[in-house]
Amino acid sequence: MSVKEISEKIDNGLFALADKYGIVLLELSIGLIYMWFGILKFFPNYSPAEVLAADTLDLLTLHFFDKKILIWVLAFGELLIGLALILKLKSKYVIWGLLVHMGGTFSPIFFFPEQVFTHPPFGFSMVGQYIMKNIVIISAALVIYTKNIRSLG
Repeated sequence: MSVKEISEKIDNGLFALADKYGIVLLELSIGLIYMWFGILKFFPNYSPAEVLAADTLDLLTLHFFDKKILIWVLAFGELLIGLALILKLKSKYVIWGLLVHMGGTFSPIFFFPEQVFTHPPFGFSMVGQYIMKNIVIISAALVIYTKNIRSLG
């Protein structure tokens, strides 16, 4: 068997695998991330983003609610989104909620740049890297939306 034939066989196998399981794996992986990060927020000091999330939500709600309540609401919302993705609930509202949440995760860039950057605008702190990885989640959510949800009406 030639290198070209081996390459084509690998390519065909990978394509078939991605075609059959790609969306499912995206839903499961994003769902798992959402559940994991949500569950961590139910336990004080377990989430590396807990303080920043609480401060951001506090600012966004004009200091109207207790930060502990805001974190619990955020944790519950993340848990619901994660479960919905894992259970394959085909609702456009799940993706809409995910995208709204993801939009909110970028607000610390503007509210707390000193925590997000080590060398603005390109040198991210660990918290900044934690935020920027959400670009991949947003992209994956858009793929899920176009391939799985929008077609359902």
